[in-house]
Amino acid sequence: MRLYYGITLLLFASLSIAVSALYTGQRGRVIHQPALPPSYPLAVRNPYLSAWMPSDRVQILPFAEPQFWAGQDLGWSVMVRVDGQTYSLMGVKDPGKGVQPAVVHSAEYTATHSMFTASAGTAMVTLDFFSPVSPSNYLRQSLPFSYLTVSVSGTSGNSVQVFSSIDGRWTGEPEGAICNFNNEGSTAMFSLEVEDATLYSESSDMATWGEAIFASRPTASSRLSFASGNGAQVRSQFVKTGWLATAGQQCKSGDIVALSHDLGFVTGDGAVTFAIGYVREMAINYLGNAYTGYYRAEYPNTYQAVTYFLEDYSDALSESLVLDRKLSTAAKSVAGQKYADIVTLSTRQAYGGIDLTIPNDTLDTSEVLAFIKELSSDGNVNTVDVIMPAFPIYWVMDPDYIRLLLEPMMRYLAAGRWHKPYVIHDMGSHYPNALGHDDQQAEPMPIEECGNLMVLTLAYVRATGDEAWAAQYFDILRGYADYLVENGIDIAEQLSSNDAAGPLANETNLAIKAAVGLKAFGELTGLTEYSNIAEARADLFFAQGLGTDEQKTHFVLQYPDKPSSWKTPYNLYPDVLLSLGTFPKEVHQMSSAFFKSVRAEYGVPLDSRQDWAKSDWNMWLAGTLDNSTRSEFVDDLWAFMTNGKHNWPFSDRYIASSAKGNTPGVPVLCRARPTVGGHFALLALEGPKSLQVRLPALEESSSLSEQGSQQVLGEERQEL
Repeated sequence: MRLYYGITLLLFASLSIAVSALYTGQRGRVIHQPALPPSYPLAVRNPYLSAWMPSDRVQILPFAEPQFWAGQDLGWSVMVRVDGQTYSLMGVKDPGKGVQPAVVHSAEYTATHSMFTASAGTAMVTLDFFSPVSPSNYLRQSLPFSYLTVSVSGTSGNSVQVFSSIDGRWTGEPEGAICNFNNEGSTAMFSLEVEDATLYSESSDMATWGEAIFASRPTASSRLSFASGNGAQVRSQFVKTGWLATAGQQCKSGDIVALSHDLGFVTGDGAVTFAIGYVREMAINYLGNAYTGYYRAEYPNTYQAVTYFLEDYSDALSESLVLDRKLSTAAKSVAGQKYADIVTLSTRQAYGGIDLTIPNDTLDTSEVLAFIKELSSDGNVNTVDVIMPAFPIYWVMDPDYIRLLLEPMMRYLAAGRWHKPYVIHDMGSHYPNALGHDDQQAEPMPIEECGNLMVLTLAYVRATGDEAWAAQYFDILRGYADYLVENGIDIAEQLSSNDAAGPLANETNLAIKAAVGLKAFGELTGLTEYSNIAEARADLFFAQGLGTDEQKTHFVLQYPDKPSSWKTPYNLYPDVLLSLGTFPKEVHQMSSAFFKSVRAEYGVPLDSRQDWAKSDWNMWLAGTLDNSTRSEFVDDLWAFMTNGKHNWPFSDRYIASSAKGNTPGVPVLCRARPTVGGHFALLALEGPKSLQVRLPALEESSSLSEQGSQQVLGEERQEL
């Protein structure tokens, strides 16, 4: 895959040069707002609906294909026909005769939208890729679809038609893809699937047992046509007539499915919306039982579900505008525009690793569970140390997700199927099979996961007031708290969350986690003996100096005899967020001074052994530091995000320093991981639910017409 990916990048680089030369004098550089991201999220809803446009392809967007998060190209094209002349807008690699590339002017993103503007002759066209983020609305959040709205403006009585298509690459196995078509109502829906696919199977992280969905419905001012077949032939139909054949829908390997809107003669503005998605009726295998998307309780039929999704566009758009503005405003007030740029880019990615599910047999909405994939590494299910770094975004947007993600594990632990004295690392070796580890062979991170569970449980209870949920697992939690008591000082060699760094004995940051975890358990249960032990541990490691260098300038990587070593003590963050007071404020003053001294080209590496940084943990640590040092951490992450050296979906691991001879500012291994929810650590200090958007708050906004909503979105883009 890496060789193929490299060749593809070279081809696109060559094409970019050719296109730029062709249009010299007609086009300038694309303007990226509010900043240049590595990659733009297009359709990002869950681990298997995750399409992105690398930012280095935006200049040649009319020819450029989007990518799945793991790097595979996806066939998704968009064209517009104005007064008989067809222009390619995105993804038309081989345009053929009669097609001109539009001129791309700008690319923008908000928390929920990615927008590209281009001129097609005298018309201006906007492609608005909109993936709703609505965690408190389980129906909307669970729908496995995303919107593309194509808006045409600046016309004065022009004839306008809009075309879009996808191909079998969305199925993960394009060679075996077949298509079906349904237009029993006003919605026209294509589905692409792998024939005789194996349940719960993947191909290079893409699901192969579901259906790729592409749909649209006519507007009050458009007529809809559709076709499937050979790509060149279908596009040629549109180029010649602006209309697609509407009978005998069938396709074979390599074919496309296409939808076209004829808006007629447009004076002013016109817009049409498409839905794209990936449906898995049996979405998750939880302990041998199939779980499906929450939305299927209301819409068990895919055609009904995508029809509702299209009908819900106006309300979903209105909600997104509220969230986009609220998030941007809050982030700027907390840590400035650069911080706002970071968290807005992180939002869709953070929720794009999650499936919100209910039992497939009963469709009982009282049994909702959430599952999260450890993207870009081994694909584990509900990894505790993935939930942990991501939880700041749940804290501010909907803390119930902490419970929803922990509950599958807590039920498993309560059933007694995990026999080790410490918390299990994950609920399955590879998504979507959440089968636990009855063989007791999960990756061992004893202190890490025990401390994580204590903090996450207290955070959920503090944010929601739901003490009953935690109370039912009291005996389990107390057992793990006792493990921290017994093993939190003389720590055997073991892994922390950063397993790429290898195992260590007596790692100070793990000792900090154990102490904070014990304080969290004491606060949760009222058992002051655990809180007292936690405070004594904090005194041991800081006041008595077991975990610091002799001058108390920093925490060391390992104790007691590694005085020159250090590690980012991000495990102090929950102590600050939850106001536990385990460690005194002098600790944070110490760290604020020290981390200015080890700052590299792109910030602070994970520890003194590494040249790479973890963006989530660095934002956690920043939440414990003074404003000056905190700003440096924000500046450095923003510099990495915008440096133009890489085109992956936001990587949370990257080279921060050239000290070891590597190129700083480039990512390492990790892409599209939901752990970027940790970037919300500074916002989380504003309090739980501070960014929660609930439907009652949308009464005024949801009354906007679709045209009015588009106008507001345009105004929002101008503000950016």
